[in-house]
Amino acid sequence: MRGILASSVGVTCAAALALPLAPPAAASGPPGAVVPSGAVASSAGADVPGSTQSLPLRPLTHDRASGAVLGLTPRTVRTFSLLGVVWDDPSADVHGRVQVRTRAAGTGEWTDWQDVETHYTEHGADPDSSEAASGQVRGATAPLWVGESDGVEVRVLPEAGEPEDVDPVDAGSGEGASGGEGAGDAGEVTTLPAGMRLDLVDPGEAEPGESAEGAEPAEPAGSAGAAESAEGGEPAEGGESAERGESAEGAEPAGSTGSAGSAEGGEPAEGAEEPRTGVMTAAAKAASAANSALVPLGATRIPSLTAEETREELVTLRGSELTEQQRAKPYIGPRPAIVTRRGWGADESLREKSFVYTSTVKAAFVHHTASGNNYTCAQAPSLIRGFYRYHTRSLGWRDIGYNFLVDKCGRIYEGRAGGVAKPVKGAHTMGFNSRTTGIAVIGSYGSKKPSSKAVKAVARLTAWKLGLHGMNPKKKTSLTSGGGNLYAKGKKVKMKVISGHRDGFNTSCPGGKLYKKLSSVRSKAADYQGR
Repeated sequence: MRGILASSVGVTCAAALALPLAPPAAASGPPGAVVPSGAVASSAGADVPGSTQSLPLRPLTHDRASGAVLGLTPRTVRTFSLLGVVWDDPSADVHGRVQVRTRAAGTGEWTDWQDVETHYTEHGADPDSSEAASGQVRGATAPLWVGESDGVEVRVLPEAGEPEDVDPVDAGSGEGASGGEGAGDAGEVTTLPAGMRLDLVDPGEAEPGESAEGAEPAEPAGSAGAAESAEGGEPAEGGESAERGESAEGAEPAGSTGSAGSAEGGEPAEGAEEPRTGVMTAAAKAASAANSALVPLGATRIPSLTAEETREELVTLRGSELTEQQRAKPYIGPRPAIVTRRGWGADESLREKSFVYTSTVKAAFVHHTASGNNYTCAQAPSLIRGFYRYHTRSLGWRDIGYNFLVDKCGRIYEGRAGGVAKPVKGAHTMGFNSRTTGIAVIGSYGSKKPSSKAVKAVARLTAWKLGLHGMNPKKKTSLTSGGGNLYAKGKKVKMKVISGHRDGFNTSCPGGKLYKKLSSVRSKAADYQGR
């Protein structure tokens, strides 16, 4: 009942405070459907790149055909490209399904119903971390990329046999509306979290001075995309000393020692946003300066290096920490090209000012974003800006959760700020964010195979990133759980150096099809390291 009352009051307040802009002339609903103007609350003005509209969900008159009891009837909204449902308590789960339909801004056509992945908080910060204890964190579904849209309809179906390991796909014909908004039955939504709302994200254009220029994709040749048998099994127990505390520090602009690497012929993706020029803010300078040992301040792209150049750079970066054997024969993969935060157009005002580091990187966790596969590689920077805004503004995280992202063309992107060569602590695998790095392949891979280019890019990235810390991709390592639904806090666990999210938390991530590719990733990464 509290959830219903809060939602109803929220809608009334939102409607009174923020009316939407005039709908496009071409906007139209499905046959027989009413398309009322929805209440829109934007978190950013027109002069700020991107924005978020929040629409509290309301009780729906019971619809026997769908079983939906909470949602939104079709309505016109300001243009957005990514959406997700958010609620108050980050520890609460949605026991049911969340489905959406959207209207394309260009054609006025409505999509069929799509399922939104409801299990997403396991991508977050460790339970007892300062990030989780900020008081700002909220529960949420995974973000779903829908492309430029100006209309939306939502329905929540409690305890409807939610699918596991299923990509966001057509979930029904969606004929007509899912029932009118009304008083509803309080008893029917008792299993749903309180304060449920729909957040519609406009990722905006790249900030002035930002560039969405793409880096070189992973080498197109090779057979890294060949099918492998699935690897499974629960990680075995093992020993590890207590974790060392993380330090938070703000990056200061520093001198550049970047060296030019040998390009692999990397051209921006067709239709990619053009580089821009402009004055960098202090926050943008800080984020860029965190990579100053690799590239000059303001770089939009970190170029790839040859194997020999990478070994020389390793000595420069971590020489005092290397053993004599590591100096003589370092096992590290050639540094791949990486699009920086400035390259994909991060609005640095959205994140926390300081950077948080962990002591080292002993393992890499591979994820999928569960955001759907209906995107082009030229749109990848927009998706990442959308994830970033969703993580910070909707979920209340300090920054984007992943340390790196990879698109289906094999381009690698810097994620959480702090420096790609540094052990930045992310929010990607609840319970195992310390001493690890998180890599997300953009898309949903429960039933769809990832591209061979994306798989190879993950192998190249892990070969380099893990090589910086002397880790063998084909081995196991010992990690201590920070608390989760597989391992209690303090539990020492033997984990593969390259693991899937599901190895550290009971989740379908990174999707069965991507998880099956991790055997290939480990082998290729070891090859890149010269093992």
